[in-house]
Amino acid sequence: MGVYLVSVGAEEWFGEEEDEWGEVASALNAELGRRSLPPYEDVPLETDFVAGSGQAFEEKLTPSMTGFDALCQTHLSHEESETLCGWSVLVPFSLDEEICLPVDSGYCESTVVVGAPQVLPLAEKLAAAIELPRDTPETCDNLDLSTWFRHQARDLATTRTGLWSQDLDAAFYVALFLRAAQHSIRRGCPVVLT
Repeated sequence: MGVYLVSVGAEEWFGEEEDEWGEVASALNAELGRRSLPPYEDVPLETDFVAGSGQAFEEKLTPSMTGFDALCQTHLSHEESETLCGWSVLVPFSLDEEICLPVDSGYCESTVVVGAPQVLPLAEKLAAAIELPRDTPETCDNLDLSTWFRHQARDLATTRTGLWSQDLDAAFYVALFLRAAQHSIRRGCPVVLT
């Protein structure tokens, strides 16, 4: 168990089962229509999973967020911090502002939707501030970031020091939100907190 960020394909996004996202998809499209925006219907199908292919995204939120919260307070406004990490659904298209849907997200009574194009520059700003190494995995389809930060990053931090290496938990969350936004945009799929 635990809290995960995972990508969602069309079957689950439009599905009607209890653990699927059909109610959120329907409520989001209704709100987009109210705002005179097109519905979000072009969600890719899940493909056969191939490790390292970049077709899926899955990471577990286990490290402490204390250092990451402090990093956000230093480099981002309160509103920017909320955009970066205050969502329960990330979509691959631009939204002028977050959309709060009256649908239970599993962790609170509403679902907050933000656009990956708004999250990406904020995550990039933090990545630049801590000099996140280029070695950080770009595809995160099976806890790749978690594994990398638990093993390779610890070794790398002894030889390639910098701001990123001073708090590996904070660096993990910078990479997590950066890669989630990149994945959502690249694949055209939602990434959800589950």
